[in-house]
Amino acid sequence: MRRVLPAVGLFFIAPLVAEFLLGDLPITLLGALVVLAPMYGGGALLIRETARRTGRGWPSIVVLGLAYAIFEEAFTTQTLFNPNYLHLNLGLLNHAYIPALGIGVWWTVFVLTLHTVWSMSVSIALVEALVPDRATTPWLGRVGLAVTILLFVFGAVAGTLIGYRQDHYLASTAQFVVAAIACIAAVFMAFRLPRAGSTRASGDVPNPWLFGAGALGAGSAFMVIPNTWGWWAVGAYAILYAVAIAAIAHWSGRAAWGTRHRLALAGGAALAYAWHAFVQTPAVGKAEISTRIGNAVFALGLIVLLGIAARRCSKIDRLNADPR
Repeated sequence: MRRVLPAVGLFFIAPLVAEFLLGDLPITLLGALVVLAPMYGGGALLIRETARRTGRGWPSIVVLGLAYAIFEEAFTTQTLFNPNYLHLNLGLLNHAYIPALGIGVWWTVFVLTLHTVWSMSVSIALVEALVPDRATTPWLGRVGLAVTILLFVFGAVAGTLIGYRQDHYLASTAQFVVAAIACIAAVFMAFRLPRAGSTRASGDVPNPWLFGAGALGAGSAFMVIPNTWGWWAVGAYAILYAVAIAAIAHWSGRAAWGTRHRLALAGGAALAYAWHAFVQTPAVGKAEISTRIGNAVFALGLIVLLGIAARRCSKIDRLNADPR
């Protein structure tokens, strides 16, 4: 049982981060985990197990997270193409709209980033930090993997049917084809990336707190950039991408880079979600007192998780630094 506990944790933490820590769903809708956990949790588990079983590292996990994001938003929810998702009048496609493609570039970049970075990558990193001694090894056997696939299919199908029943929207064939090509291309790219190597460059790495602060700052900036900026918002996102990728690529290749640094990145990004939830209106429901209480519960849960993970990662990093 101990072997699969991290997998069970990821199964539930992924949807909690993706929808509840974000603040899109209030705590009163926790029952939605019946569908959300198989979809988000199942997706995160499949991504993580695939990468770890094939000896690949974080670049592959992130790119597989992008493939998941395209799959969910193009096929399951269809928000990439639906001009009035669930009749919520959110105007998701109004900003930086491209008529020929039927998409709003702002929303496409924004929502794909949410799932790639937070729903998948941050969730996986947080749970791996709780078991740093098993962070790069598979957590599931063949039976567990088969069950996870079935659960993911159930979640995706159920989510699609529920959304269609409420909206009756269906994207065009051309839109589905382009999305499928993009999704397959992301998966292909993930397996073309180098496997995780054991050789690292020498040199020091800044304190993990600096990376945590940087991730919190970058994540917060991403969340508060106004969609009314349109193409300027897309440009601002591109700058954030470039800076973050360059910094992480530069420092993570050094021998001094450890589990605490990965936790700091994930924790900082997750904290950006946590504080922003208090100032946004849920996508479903209203910002009532119970909603803010729920925001506080999820934020406190995150802080407790980060504290536990930090202690465990510190222990592992000390052992790696002095294996005697």
